[in-house]
Amino acid sequence: MGEKVEAGSFDLSDRQRYRDKLQRCLAGLERLLKERQFDRPKNLMGLEIELNLAGSDGMPRMMNAEVLERIASRDFQTELAMFNLEVNIEPHRLGGQVFDQLAEELRTSLAYAHRKAGEVDAGIVMIGILPTLERDDLISANISDVDRYTLLNDQIVSARGEDFALEIDGVEKLTTTARSITPEAACTSVQLHLQVTPERFPDVWNAAQAISAAQIAVGANAPFLFGKELWRESRPPLFQQSTDTRPPELQAQGVRPRTWFGERWVSSAVDLFEENLTYFPALLPILDDEDPMEVLDAGGTPKLAEMVLHNGTVYRWNRPVYDVADGTAHLRVENRVLPAGPTVIDVVANAAFYYGLVRALAEESRPVWTRLPFESAAANFEAACRYGIDARLEWPRRGRLGGTQQVEAVTLVLEELLPLAHAGLEAWGIEPADRELYLGVIEERCRRRVNGASWQAAVFHAGLERGLSRQEALAAMTRRYAELQWEGQPVHTWPLGLPEYGGR
Repeated sequence: MGEKVEAGSFDLSDRQRYRDKLQRCLAGLERLLKERQFDRPKNLMGLEIELNLAGSDGMPRMMNAEVLERIASRDFQTELAMFNLEVNIEPHRLGGQVFDQLAEELRTSLAYAHRKAGEVDAGIVMIGILPTLERDDLISANISDVDRYTLLNDQIVSARGEDFALEIDGVEKLTTTARSITPEAACTSVQLHLQVTPERFPDVWNAAQAISAAQIAVGANAPFLFGKELWRESRPPLFQQSTDTRPPELQAQGVRPRTWFGERWVSSAVDLFEENLTYFPALLPILDDEDPMEVLDAGGTPKLAEMVLHNGTVYRWNRPVYDVADGTAHLRVENRVLPAGPTVIDVVANAAFYYGLVRALAEESRPVWTRLPFESAAANFEAACRYGIDARLEWPRRGRLGGTQQVEAVTLVLEELLPLAHAGLEAWGIEPADRELYLGVIEERCRRRVNGASWQAAVFHAGLERGLSRQEALAAMTRRYAELQWEGQPVHTWPLGLPEYGGR
């Protein structure tokens, strides 16, 4: 969830000074862009995966500190709750057999972490929401012992001023409340980074927004929360509601949520950072000693620390990132759409689909965002979250007819988006074998209409039909998921049932 901060308190002057500093940071960013002080194109991609800890019984384990101590690797870090970890993979240059290399690194890292977790009767589970989580697991006492998380929770709770209302109406309806932001920890995702030049940033970000619904449709993996079957990808509504600083009155006034899809296509990275300053009060008004203009005047590259920290508390599904590496500024698009899992090959297939598709769409002569209203892209995102692989999406018609049409997500992916993804990966210089293997996984999911969410739902209902209680069926499904995850075959090949030991 971003940079480390130290615990403390804020007074009224801190917020005003922070607001002023944010404006200086934004001016610094604009000057950097005007003076073209950004890194050259490097075709770099990065990957982060949030993980769950669960025991052999399928239940969550609140012991990330103990597991991290045993893993003893800087690649693994804490996340919001004690049952969460995050693994970070070093940036890779897009090209050649990068996806095979990425898959091998992930298998090695995750297998090692899983073995170490096993020393304390825990295991690594890559899944969008751990199905066995209960409401009592997601309380403030289970927030990781890290200053940033405590501060963030305190500030969001204070801004809201009342309990968080959690209400998701899907296959079943969930209505409950929370006294902290800890339910957000249930949402474990994959974050895909792509370093881009300032000139390419708006096209890449707009393309990422346009395809977010297709990513969710083929990759949904979070259909359960607190024993209820909800949306096929329940992370977005849960994330928004569990971090919502707006009481009902502000929601009724149209105040924007801190977790949001956005409201327009952009023409510059500045558009997004400026929106952050305009719409969202600071949650962590921590001031840095750096004056960005003085650094620029001296020929240096400013960190823009306040802007970076503030950006980390606005939870866009495609987030702009400003960073400095080796004394040079760069921009990234951080795609936060996808849930974790189910397997390494599924995660890498999702990544290949994204990187190929975003390249192809960003370079089209008639970009999709000039033909698709932004409101339709946002509606597509919600539809994909609700219905997953069975969603219908609005998309521009091909040919001279113009306008848009409703189309099944699987049809759109098979007939239009997968060919574009192949072309995009070819443009990146990805070897044909890598393209065929990983995009073939996406193709088969669509042909069989199976992804992580549909598999979870089918196996859960198979458990109910065998006479298991809801809790038993969820636990048995979770144990089976964890077993199959380590066998490594993509989820569309998994058997849709439970072994004989999976319950009574």
